[in-house]
Amino acid sequence: MTMAFKHGTFVLIVAIFSIAQMVTAGDPNILSDFVVPSNVTQVDANLFTFTGMRVLVRAPIPPAFEVLKASLAEFPGLNGQSVSYAVLLFPSGTLNPPHTHPRSAELLYLLSGSLEVGFVDTEKKLYTQKIESGDMFVFPKGLVHYQYNGDSGAENVSRSKEDKVKKDK
Repeated sequence: MTMAFKHGTFVLIVAIFSIAQMVTAGDPNILSDFVVPSNVTQVDANLFTFTGMRVLVRAPIPPAFEVLKASLAEFPGLNGQSVSYAVLLFPSGTLNPPHTHPRSAELLYLLSGSLEVGFVDTEKKLYTQKIESGDMFVFPKGLVHYQYNGDSGAENVSRSKEDKVKKDK
C-alpha cells in the first residue's frame, strides 16, 4: 500500500467513528425504574415528594423577578428522570433575561396575567407572542429565549417544565 492510501484510510476510519460518536451522543437511558441517590439508605415515597413549592401557596408576589425550581439539586427523586420544574414570579416590568437550556426544551404555562415571550431560532428569526392566563408556550431545546412582563401594575405567575428526553433514531 502506498503511504497516501494508508493515510486516506486512517482519516476515513477516524471520520466514521467521529460521526458514530455524534449520532449516539445523549443522556443515557436508566436501566431501572428509578435511580436512588448514594446518600439515601431507605427508599420510600419521600424520595418522590418535593414540598419546596408550598411557600407559593397564598404568598405575595415578590418585588423582583424570582425563580423557584425543582431540579435534581433540590429534588433528588428526579435523578435519571430527565425532567425539572420551575415557578417563575414576574412582578410588573420584570424580565427573565435571554438564556438557553442546551439539553432540554421548556414548556411554560401561564397561571395568571400576561407575558411577552419569545425565542430566536438558528437562522436568527425572532418568534414572539403575548400569552394570557391559561396559555402554554414551548421554547425549543437549545434556543435563546426570554419572558417579559410589560403590563404596568400586573403581577404574573408562570410554571415551567423542562423535559430532557433522549430521542432514539
